[in-house]
Amino acid sequence: MHAPHLHLVDALAIVAFNGLKFTAKAVREWLVAVGARMAFIAPGSPGENGYCESFDARLPDELLNGEIFYWLTEATVAIESWRRHDNAVRPHSSPGYRPPAPKVVQWPPTGPASPATPALAQRAVVH
Repeated sequence: MHAPHLHLVDALAIVAFNGLKFTAKAVREWLVAVGARMAFIAPGSPGENGYCESFDARLPDELLNGEIFYWLTEATVAIESWRRHDNAVRPHSSPGYRPPAPKVVQWPPTGPASPATPALAQRAVVH
């Protein structure tokens, strides 16, 4: 990693979900060089890691426990379908029981952009 390619604004720590053994030596050296530190989240602590804990609980319950995948392609298609449903259809409690994707991406784009401005993507992409 080269510092000119990164834009850190008042970053004091990099948060990691795994312990030091999963952190590359080059990353640790870079953190020391830029004066940041590693902040580790304890496994299984929903208070510190709520998004991942919620996801890790829902994915097996809603998809994986009821399926047997014989091919990687089957798993890939099923998980992608579940991800799209989870992001764009299923209501979530935090954004007022609406799907989170419309809050992040508005498609087609609205606002003062000129029609002559070229589009960056042909369709909306939500990760």
